[in-house]
Amino acid sequence: MTVLAWDRPGERTYQAGVDRGVLYLPGKAVVWNGLVGVDEAFKRETKEYYLDGQKYLTYQVLGEFEGKLRAFTYPDEFEEMDGVRTQKSGLFIHDQQPKSFGLSYRTQLGDDLAGLARGYRIHILYNLQAIPEGLSYSSVGGQAAPMTFGWGLISTPNVQGWGYRPTAHISLKSTDLAPDTLLYLEGILYGTATTAPRLPSLEELIKEVDNPPTIVDNGDGTWTATSADADVTLVDATTFQVSDAEAGYLDSETYQITTTP
Repeated sequence: MTVLAWDRPGERTYQAGVDRGVLYLPGKAVVWNGLVGVDEAFKRETKEYYLDGQKYLTYQVLGEFEGKLRAFTYPDEFEEMDGVRTQKSGLFIHDQQPKSFGLSYRTQLGDDLAGLARGYRIHILYNLQAIPEGLSYSSVGGQAAPMTFGWGLISTPNVQGWGYRPTAHISLKSTDLAPDTLLYLEGILYGTATTAPRLPSLEELIKEVDNPPTIVDNGDGTWTATSADADVTLVDATTFQVSDAEAGYLDSETYQITTTP
């Protein structure tokens, strides 16, 4: 029989901090420096049903992702998402229609043994709109304190995967993913030496987690290539082609494709 035990070494886990913010625009991704915090909220309601004075069902009505973003600064490209248009360099027109965008950031995972070196979780948010909070300007005293910008985040959950309801929020946990798969997915999100960063679809992420592309040396002069999508194609009966990819050794006989479009 298994006896329950509490506080075993390495099991006192926690989360702390936020870093590696990335703003995703149509056809472009830019670093978000100065990110202070992201508050996640989940809009849910409960409905209770009674029969003859007795409760017989409590049902949760799932809502969409909501949140709050705080930062000391933001990318210039975020101006349009915030409802500010640039007519010419140095001229900005406020109170325009905001645009939708994507966002990713990391939260750190820690425990009592490794500290914050345990790992991290990458959060990916789709179809967001930002509602700016008010700003307060005041005279600078003996010591200048940087302003903090804030935005409320609302989402339209239309990202779908096999058998899942639409969502606007997914995450990747480094401690659960194979190292080569994590490296490949980070190459998509953050870019590589040969590919630009971009926001992948949920279907693509599921495919890559379930079946990351690999090339195996069979040891007899032949190779075997597998891929979750069309990155690997047969040229003829004995030749395959890997499109726009880099590969690195996993072991003496196996290569891992680390970047694809």
